[in-house]
Amino acid sequence: MPGTVQSIERAAAILRVVAGSGGTLGVTDIAAAVGLAKTTAHSLLRTLLHVGFVEQDPATGRYALGPGLLRLGSSLDVNELRARSSNWADALAARSGHAVRLAILTGTDAVVVHHVFRPDDSAQVLEVGTALPARSTALGRVLLAYAPRHPADLAEVRTQGWAAERGEHERGLGGIAAPVRDAGGLVVAALGVSGPLTSLFDGRGTPRSLLLAMVVDAAHAVSRELGHGGG
Repeated sequence: MPGTVQSIERAAAILRVVAGSGGTLGVTDIAAAVGLAKTTAHSLLRTLLHVGFVEQDPATGRYALGPGLLRLGSSLDVNELRARSSNWADALAARSGHAVRLAILTGTDAVVVHHVFRPDDSAQVLEVGTALPARSTALGRVLLAYAPRHPADLAEVRTQGWAAERGEHERGLGGIAAPVRDAGGLVVAALGVSGPLTSLFDGRGTPRSLLLAMVVDAAHAVSRELGHGGG
Protein backbone atom coordinates (compact mmCIF):
# COMPACT_ATOMS: atom_id res chain seq x y z
CA MET A 1 0.00 0.00 0.00
CA PRO A 2 2.33 2.74 -1.26
CA GLY A 3 -0.16 5.52 -0.49
CA THR A 4 -0.23 4.66 3.21
CA VAL A 5 3.57 4.53 3.43
CA GLN A 6 3.85 7.82 1.59
CA SER A 7 1.42 9.48 3.99
CA ILE A 8 3.43 8.29 6.97
CA GLU A 9 6.66 9.55 5.42
CA ARG A 10 5.09 12.93 4.76
CA ALA A 11 3.71 13.17 8.29
CA ALA A 12 7.12 12.26 9.70
CA ALA A 13 8.75 14.94 7.56
CA ILE A 14 6.28 17.51 8.85
CA LEU A 15 6.95 16.51 12.45
CA ARG A 16 10.70 16.93 11.90
CA VAL A 17 10.18 20.40 10.45
CA VAL A 18 7.82 21.43 13.26
CA ALA A 19 10.24 20.11 15.89
CA GLY A 20 13.13 22.04 14.39
CA SER A 21 11.20 25.28 14.03
CA GLY A 22 10.39 25.74 17.70
CA GLY A 23 6.81 26.74 16.90
CA THR A 24 7.67 29.52 14.42
CA LEU A 25 6.14 28.14 11.19
CA GLY A 26 2.66 28.23 9.71
CA VAL A 27 1.18 25.84 7.16
CA THR A 28 2.59 27.69 4.13
CA ASP A 29 6.16 27.56 5.47
CA ILE A 30 5.80 23.93 6.53
CA ALA A 31 4.45 22.94 3.11
CA ALA A 32 7.38 24.65 1.41
CA ALA A 33 9.89 23.03 3.77
CA VAL A 34 8.69 19.49 3.03
CA GLY A 35 7.91 20.06 -0.65
CA LEU A 36 4.15 19.51 -0.45
CA ALA A 37 1.15 21.37 -1.77
CA LYS A 38 -0.36 23.60 0.88
CA THR A 39 -3.65 21.67 0.82
CA THR A 40 -1.83 18.37 1.37
CA ALA A 41 0.26 19.77 4.21
CA HIS A 42 -2.83 21.29 5.79
CA SER A 43 -4.68 17.97 5.65
CA LEU A 44 -1.78 16.15 7.31
CA LEU A 45 -1.42 18.86 9.95
CA ARG A 46 -5.13 18.59 10.78
CA THR A 47 -4.71 14.87 11.39
CA LEU A 48 -1.59 15.41 13.50
CA LEU A 49 -3.46 18.07 15.45
CA HIS A 50 -6.38 15.72 16.02
CA VAL A 51 -4.18 13.02 17.55
CA GLY A 52 -2.22 15.53 19.62
CA PHE A 53 1.12 15.18 17.81
CA VAL A 54 1.12 18.89 16.95
CA GLU A 55 -0.62 21.90 18.44
CA GLN A 56 -1.58 25.20 16.80
CA ASP A 57 -1.44 28.67 18.29
CA PRO A 58 -4.93 30.09 17.62
CA ALA A 59 -3.58 33.63 17.52
CA THR A 60 -0.77 33.12 14.99
CA GLY A 61 -1.70 29.85 13.27
CA ARG A 62 1.79 28.50 13.87
CA TYR A 63 2.43 24.89 14.77
CA ALA A 64 4.50 23.28 17.53
CA LEU A 65 4.92 19.72 18.73
CA GLY A 66 2.01 18.46 20.85
CA PRO A 67 2.07 16.50 24.11
CA GLY A 68 0.43 13.53 22.42
CA LEU A 69 3.92 12.52 21.30
CA LEU A 70 4.78 11.81 24.94
CA ARG A 71 2.26 8.98 24.93
CA LEU A 72 4.38 7.09 22.44
CA GLY A 73 6.71 6.32 25.34
CA SER A 74 9.78 6.94 23.21
CA SER A 75 11.03 10.24 24.55
CA LEU A 76 10.85 10.43 28.32
CA ASP A 77 9.37 8.43 31.17
CA VAL A 78 8.33 9.69 34.59
CA ASN A 79 11.30 8.14 36.35
CA GLU A 80 13.74 9.90 34.06
CA LEU A 81 11.82 13.15 34.38
CA ARG A 82 11.98 12.91 38.16
CA ALA A 83 15.69 12.04 38.16
CA ARG A 84 16.63 14.85 35.79
CA SER A 85 14.68 17.45 37.78
CA SER A 86 15.59 16.35 41.31
CA ASN A 87 18.65 18.54 41.90
CA TRP A 88 17.00 21.66 40.51
CA ALA A 89 13.81 21.08 42.49
CA ASP A 90 15.83 20.66 45.68
CA ALA A 91 17.74 23.86 44.96
CA LEU A 92 14.52 25.77 44.24
CA ALA A 93 13.01 24.68 47.56
CA ALA A 94 16.16 25.69 49.42
CA ARG A 95 16.39 29.10 47.74
CA SER A 96 12.72 29.99 47.83
CA GLY A 97 11.77 28.52 51.20
CA HIS A 98 8.66 26.96 49.63
CA ALA A 99 7.48 23.48 48.71
CA VAL A 100 8.26 22.49 45.13
CA ARG A 101 6.20 20.18 42.94
CA LEU A 102 6.69 18.74 39.46
CA ALA A 103 3.55 17.60 37.63
CA ILE A 104 2.41 16.06 34.35
CA LEU A 105 -0.98 16.29 32.67
CA THR A 106 -3.23 13.24 32.88
CA GLY A 107 -6.67 13.91 31.46
CA THR A 108 -7.97 16.98 33.27
CA ASP A 109 -5.63 16.60 36.24
CA ALA A 110 -2.09 17.70 37.01
CA VAL A 111 -0.52 14.65 38.66
CA VAL A 112 2.38 15.36 41.02
CA VAL A 113 5.37 13.16 40.14
CA HIS A 114 7.96 14.82 42.37
CA HIS A 115 7.57 16.80 45.59
CA VAL A 116 10.20 18.57 47.68
CA PHE A 117 9.12 19.68 51.16
CA ARG A 118 9.56 23.30 52.16
CA PRO A 119 12.78 23.61 54.18
CA ASP A 120 11.36 24.01 57.67
CA ASP A 121 10.44 21.73 60.55
CA SER A 122 6.67 21.82 60.08
CA ALA A 123 4.65 18.67 59.44
CA GLN A 124 4.19 17.99 55.73
CA VAL A 125 2.58 15.25 53.64
CA LEU A 126 4.23 13.82 50.53
CA GLU A 127 2.05 14.64 47.53
CA VAL A 128 3.59 12.35 44.90
CA GLY A 129 0.71 10.74 43.01
CA THR A 130 -1.78 13.42 44.02
CA ALA A 131 -4.11 14.49 41.19
CA LEU A 132 -4.77 18.24 41.25
CA PRO A 133 -7.56 19.85 39.20
CA ALA A 134 -5.72 21.38 36.28
CA ARG A 135 -7.99 24.38 35.76
CA SER A 136 -7.60 25.70 39.32
CA THR A 137 -3.87 25.16 39.92
CA ALA A 138 -0.78 26.89 38.59
CA LEU A 139 0.80 23.57 37.62
CA GLY A 140 -2.32 22.49 35.75
CA ARG A 141 -2.77 25.81 33.98
CA VAL A 142 0.74 25.60 32.59
CA LEU A 143 0.09 22.09 31.30
CA LEU A 144 -3.31 22.97 29.82
CA ALA A 145 -1.93 26.09 28.16
CA TYR A 146 0.47 23.99 26.11
CA ALA A 147 -1.95 21.13 25.42
CA PRO A 148 -3.54 20.59 21.98
CA ARG A 149 -6.59 22.83 21.56
CA HIS A 150 -5.67 24.62 24.74
CA PRO A 151 -8.31 26.83 26.38
CA ALA A 152 -8.36 30.30 24.88
CA ASP A 153 -8.33 31.93 28.31
CA LEU A 154 -4.90 30.41 28.97
CA ALA A 155 -3.23 32.08 26.00
CA GLU A 156 -1.65 34.57 28.40
CA VAL A 157 0.17 31.71 30.12
CA ARG A 158 1.87 30.83 26.83
CA THR A 159 2.76 34.48 26.22
CA GLN A 160 4.26 35.16 29.64
CA GLY A 161 5.74 31.69 30.17
CA TRP A 162 4.29 31.01 33.64
CA ALA A 163 1.02 30.60 35.51
CA ALA A 164 -0.27 31.63 38.92
CA GLU A 165 -2.83 30.25 41.34
CA ARG A 166 -4.36 32.57 43.92
CA GLY A 167 -6.50 30.52 46.26
CA GLU A 168 -8.68 28.91 43.59
CA HIS A 169 -7.80 25.38 44.67
CA GLU A 170 -7.26 25.90 48.39
CA ARG A 171 -8.23 29.03 50.23
CA GLY A 172 -5.30 31.15 51.38
CA LEU A 173 -2.78 29.13 49.39
CA GLY A 174 -1.39 29.64 45.93
CA GLY A 175 1.28 28.66 43.47
CA ILE A 176 3.56 29.81 40.68
CA ALA A 177 4.62 27.40 37.94
CA ALA A 178 6.52 27.33 34.65
CA PRO A 179 6.79 24.82 31.78
CA VAL A 180 9.44 22.14 31.45
CA ARG A 181 10.35 21.13 27.88
CA ASP A 182 12.08 18.09 26.43
CA ALA A 183 14.76 18.04 23.73
CA GLY A 184 12.20 18.59 20.98
CA GLY A 185 10.59 21.57 22.68
CA LEU A 186 7.55 19.64 23.87
CA VAL A 187 6.16 20.75 27.25
CA VAL A 188 6.28 17.53 29.26
CA ALA A 189 5.81 18.85 32.79
CA ALA A 190 5.29 21.91 34.98
CA LEU A 191 7.53 22.91 37.87
CA GLY A 192 6.37 25.26 40.58
CA VAL A 193 6.29 26.43 44.17
CA SER A 194 3.31 26.54 46.50
CA GLY A 195 2.62 28.37 49.73
CA PRO A 196 0.62 31.13 51.46
CA LEU A 197 -0.68 33.83 49.15
CA THR A 198 1.00 36.56 51.18
CA SER A 199 4.43 35.04 50.63
CA LEU A 200 4.00 34.39 46.91
CA PHE A 201 2.25 37.59 45.82
CA ASP A 202 2.31 41.27 46.65
CA GLY A 203 -0.73 43.31 47.67
CA ARG A 204 -1.87 43.60 44.06
CA GLY A 205 -1.72 39.87 43.48
CA THR A 206 1.43 40.08 41.37
CA PRO A 207 4.00 37.30 41.86
CA ARG A 208 6.99 38.51 43.83
CA SER A 209 9.62 39.14 41.18
CA LEU A 210 12.52 37.31 42.80
CA LEU A 211 10.40 34.22 43.47
CA LEU A 212 8.99 34.22 39.93
CA ALA A 213 12.50 34.44 38.50
CA MET A 214 13.59 31.48 40.64
CA VAL A 215 10.72 29.33 39.36
CA VAL A 216 11.24 30.21 35.70
CA ASP A 217 15.00 29.74 35.95
CA ALA A 218 14.59 26.35 37.62
CA ALA A 219 12.14 25.19 34.93
CA HIS A 220 14.58 26.33 32.24
CA ALA A 221 17.38 24.46 34.00
CA VAL A 222 15.37 21.23 34.07
CA SER A 223 14.55 21.75 30.39
CA ARG A 224 18.26 21.99 29.62
CA GLU A 225 18.81 18.77 31.57
CA LEU A 226 16.32 17.17 29.18
CA GLY A 227 18.23 18.48 26.17
CA HIS A 228 16.17 21.55 25.31
CA GLY A 229 18.61 24.14 24.00
CA GLY A 230 16.10 26.98 24.14
CA GLY A 231 15.95 26.90 27.98
